[in-house]
Amino acid sequence: MQPTVLDLIATGVFALAILHTFAAKQLERVASRSPRHAGIFHLLSEVEVVFGFWAIVLMAVLAVFQGADEVVTYVESRNYSEPLFVFAIMVVAASRPIVSAVANVIDTLSRWLPLPIALAQAWLGLAAVPLLGSLITEPAAMTIAALLLAPIAFRRDIPEPRKYLAIGVLFVNISIGGTLSSYAAPPILMVAETWGWTTSFMLATFGWKAALAVALNATIAVVVLRRHLSRVQPRERAIEAVPMPIVMLHFALLAGIVIFAHHPVIFIGLLLMFLGIAHAYERHQNPLILREALLVGFFLAGLVVLGGLQRWWLQPVIGSLDDLQLFVGALSLTAITDNAALTYLGSLSDQISDDAKYWLVAGAVAGGGLTVIANAPNPAGASLLEKGFTDETISASGLLAGALLPTAIAAAAFGLL
Repeated sequence: MQPTVLDLIATGVFALAILHTFAAKQLERVASRSPRHAGIFHLLSEVEVVFGFWAIVLMAVLAVFQGADEVVTYVESRNYSEPLFVFAIMVVAASRPIVSAVANVIDTLSRWLPLPIALAQAWLGLAAVPLLGSLITEPAAMTIAALLLAPIAFRRDIPEPRKYLAIGVLFVNISIGGTLSSYAAPPILMVAETWGWTTSFMLATFGWKAALAVALNATIAVVVLRRHLSRVQPRERAIEAVPMPIVMLHFALLAGIVIFAHHPVIFIGLLLMFLGIAHAYERHQNPLILREALLVGFFLAGLVVLGGLQRWWLQPVIGSLDDLQLFVGALSLTAITDNAALTYLGSLSDQISDDAKYWLVAGAVAGGGLTVIANAPNPAGASLLEKGFTDETISASGLLAGALLPTAIAAAAFGLL
C-alpha cells in the first residue's frame, strides 16, 4: 500500500505521541524546576493526556491540508464505544459497594491461604482479580485490582524497581487474564464474532494457559515484594458495611454495562442511573473517580483517532509474516499500538489461517503489559497507581523493564504449551 503525504504525517504524529509517553516522567521533573510554566508541563506529563493531545494536533494539521469538513467526517467515522465503555466501567467498578464486596471476598480467601495475610492479599490481587476480568471485563478488573493493591504493593517506601515489576505483572496478567471468555478482553472482543470464537473455545485454546502464566507471574511478584509486604498491616474490612440491596443494585448496573458494552446509548444510560443512585446514597460511596475515568477515556479516544490512520503500514506488516514471525511481531507491535487495534486489522484479512489467528491474538495479549498504550485498561491502572511512584508519574522505560519477565512467561505459555 503506497502511503500518501497525509498518511506519513499521521504516522509521524503517532510516533511523536509514543515518544511523548516515554518522556512523560521527564516533563514532570521539568515542571518542578520551572514554576512559571509548571501548569503546561504538569498537563503534558499526564500519560492519559498524551494521545488525546496529539490527536487534536493531528486533526489541526489535517484541517489545514484537507479542510475542516473532511476532518469532522473522519472523526465522526471512528467508533468510540470502547473509550466510553472503559469510562463507564471504571466509574461503576470503583464505587465503594463493589470494591468493598470484592475486598471482603479477597480478605476471606487470604485467610484460607497458607501465607501471611498481606502476601495472600497481594497474590490474590495480582492473580485472582485479573482472572476475574474474564467475567467482569478487563477494565473493571484493572480498576478493582489497582484500588486493592495500591496501599499494599505500591507504597512510597517500596523501591521503584520492585514496584515496576509489580505493575508489569499486573498489566500483563490483566491482558492475558481476560482470555478465559470471548467478550472480556478488547483484542478478543474485536475478532470473536468475525472468527466465531466462543467462550468454550477461548477456555480450551487460551484460558488454561493464561491461568498458569497469571499464577506464576503473581507468585514471582509476591516473592520479590515479600520483605516489604510483611510490614503491611492486614487490611481491615470495610469500616461501614454497605447494605446488601445497594451492593446488589451496583452489581446489577455493572452487569448491565458489561452486557450492553457494544451499545453506548444503553450503557451510558445505565451510568447516568448509577450516578443518580450514587448521589442519592452518598453515605455509602467514596468520591467517584470521574476525573481519572474521563482522562482514560480521552486517552483511548485519542488512540482511536490516531490509530485509524496507521492501517496503511500495520495491515501489510501483519499480512506478510509467517506464524512465528506473526507471534513475535504482534507481541512487539502491541507495545506501540493498542492490541485491540492490532487484532482488528488482522480480522480484516480474508486470507488469514486458523493458526495465524491464534498466533496474532496470542502475541497481542502477551504483549499487553509492555506499555501504557498496549492494552485498553492500562491507562486506568496507571491513573490509579501513579501516586505511588516518584514524581507521581509512571516511567515508560520503567514499565517496559518491569513487564519483560511476565511478558516472557506469558509468551512461553502461549507458545510452548
